[in-house]
Amino acid sequence: MATFLYRIGRGAFRRRWLVTLLWAVILGTAGVGAATAPAAGDDGTSFMPGIEAQRAFDLIGERFPGSDADGADARIVFIAPDGEKVTAAGHRAAIDAFVATAGDGPQVASAVSPFTANAVSEDASTAYATVTYEVSSGDLTEAGRTALETAVDEARDSGLTVEVGGSALSSQPAAGGAAEAVGVGLAAVVLLITFGSLAAAGLPLLTAVVGVGISMGAILALGSALGLSMTTGTLASMLGLAVGIDYALFVVSRYREERENGHEPREAAGLAVGTAGSAVVFAGLTVVIALAGLSVVGVPMLTKMGLSAAGAVVVGVLVALTLVPALLGMWPNAVLSRKARGRGVAAVRHTDGAGNGGSRWARFVLRRPVAVLLACVAGLGVLALPATDLQLGMPGAEAKPVSTTERRAYDALAEGFGPGFNGPLTVVADVKGASDPEAAATTVADAIRDTDGVVSVSPPRFNAEGDTALFSAVPATAPNDERTKELVQTIRAERGGLEDETGATFEVTGSTAMNIDVAQALQDALVPYLSVIVVLSLLLLMLVFRSVLVPVKAAVGFLLSVLASLGAVVAVFQWGWGAGLLGVEQTGPIMSLMPIFLVGIVFGLAMDYEVFLVSRMREAYVHGERPAQAVVSGFRHSARVVVAAAVIMIAVFSGFVGSGESMIKTIGFGLAVAVLFDAFVVRMVFVPAVLALLGDKAWWLPRRLDRLLPRVDVEGTGLTGRSAPADEGRSAREPVRT
Repeated sequence: MATFLYRIGRGAFRRRWLVTLLWAVILGTAGVGAATAPAAGDDGTSFMPGIEAQRAFDLIGERFPGSDADGADARIVFIAPDGEKVTAAGHRAAIDAFVATAGDGPQVASAVSPFTANAVSEDASTAYATVTYEVSSGDLTEAGRTALETAVDEARDSGLTVEVGGSALSSQPAAGGAAEAVGVGLAAVVLLITFGSLAAAGLPLLTAVVGVGISMGAILALGSALGLSMTTGTLASMLGLAVGIDYALFVVSRYREERENGHEPREAAGLAVGTAGSAVVFAGLTVVIALAGLSVVGVPMLTKMGLSAAGAVVVGVLVALTLVPALLGMWPNAVLSRKARGRGVAAVRHTDGAGNGGSRWARFVLRRPVAVLLACVAGLGVLALPATDLQLGMPGAEAKPVSTTERRAYDALAEGFGPGFNGPLTVVADVKGASDPEAAATTVADAIRDTDGVVSVSPPRFNAEGDTALFSAVPATAPNDERTKELVQTIRAERGGLEDETGATFEVTGSTAMNIDVAQALQDALVPYLSVIVVLSLLLLMLVFRSVLVPVKAAVGFLLSVLASLGAVVAVFQWGWGAGLLGVEQTGPIMSLMPIFLVGIVFGLAMDYEVFLVSRMREAYVHGERPAQAVVSGFRHSARVVVAAAVIMIAVFSGFVGSGESMIKTIGFGLAVAVLFDAFVVRMVFVPAVLALLGDKAWWLPRRLDRLLPRVDVEGTGLTGRSAPADEGRSAREPVRT
């Protein structure tokens, strides 16, 4: 692989104008596609096939044709001024006027007055009207939204406080905003400090922006056809930007090193792509496999997010392998340090002297590996402890900032009608097998009404055939309260006895039950998925490093970093430690999709740093250095760049913590701390300590397994002859095998 990529690097350097033009055309095509494509509709990402809530939801759509269960809705909350009631003549007239105006709006199926639906609180301080639409929120026209907003504004002019919940006017906060720009700015500063050259700092940023532009353009262009939401695109841009900068950073860094080793520009570009590019390909492959593997979990939203982000990573890899050497060909000396340009690159050669900060740190760890290893494991273990209390859920309006009308509507309804009112359970009873369908439905409704934790149950509503009844049950607790989950389980546990008694069966759905079922399914899938990822890492790293113990060490380090990052997420977003500093206004269960998504991404990023750092160690070992010296050499060449890459990723991910979207905020924080733990604790402390204790055994591979595994040459040993200026006087050797 190294030889093949070496030729690609030299070819891109030689045909730099053609390569650059091709990427410009691709970027322009993606931009035109994004500008002309229709807006993406509702992607239906809240649902998960196979769970009870989804089966009940599908049954409602089948037995109650014409009632679009996916239709948009708006719950308009009216709050009277202090000391007044919504039933006062003036307020009542304003509410009736709103219902009449809203009911005449485009695409409206119905508008129900609070005074006819018994939707007035006991103290008459709060009431709500329900507006339902014939289409989903994604298909709601601008005219439909404007008509509702106009009616709401008129009601506010009457002196009532009016807040809007539901999906019809649901706000979509910016994913990163200014904070994302700050992250990119910090990345630029880190690159400038690392390279000491504006050109060297700007090139990774430029190529990463090109890659993200292409990826986002493709996602927007295909959004309507494939149902890709804004959240999907945001996560793809997050990862695409981070890995795009990192991958270009490693290629540019290796190019500078080869130039300083005496190679002419085109040869240096070929060697950089053949060596660092090999690591980029494999590191990118691990990220892609981890992200694409999310599709096996069975959650459509997770599948789309994973595949879109994987596509962005693929683009980042291709850009690093082709566009980066092409741009290096245009300015072959601009990316070099001022010292190298001033003295002449041929005069600047690496030496094996005292080394830099990376080698000094490696020697520090090698002198006391046991103490350092114990401190590392103990520290990450303590950070991982909160993960044992992980609770999953799907935060809704209660997780939005109080500046949004949805959050204020949620709070007003909870105060006026009880916390469970924001998450009613929908029960669908199949009474086909009952001798008396109406009596059977009534018996089911009465049994659920008598269940502890249920505040009220609506009268059963039958379909036209009379074989299915639908009613709602309001819990006494909030949607994400653990007691609500227990209530759903209790109601479902009563099903067997009621079926024997009535001949009817029922299932529980609604947004609350759907979120509970999704959370449980994902929690059940977390350990198996984590196991698959660990096994995959063992196989991939065994292939790359031709070692048994190095992959085991990498898998253990990955588990430490991912568990510590999950612990940090639980401590902040569930326990509330430091939540105010991050703008988290409501703590509670962690987003159901987040842990599995975090595991997949952290696996890819952890393998990135493992490949970039340890491949230089193996390269030194294969070329004749003793195990301890090989660790020092690997740190001397790679530690500074790995640290810079990690700081860049932390800066980019931290930018998304400023998002108003709770899922993006949580994932941004989780990824930032995961990179912090993995790069600065696991790779910089755990890895050298373990390798110091293992010695030659770290690179041991059974002879039979050595013959079976294909050789991928990530460290570029096939280019040894071409890199003679850097390797004079060294003897090559193969790893110890038995």
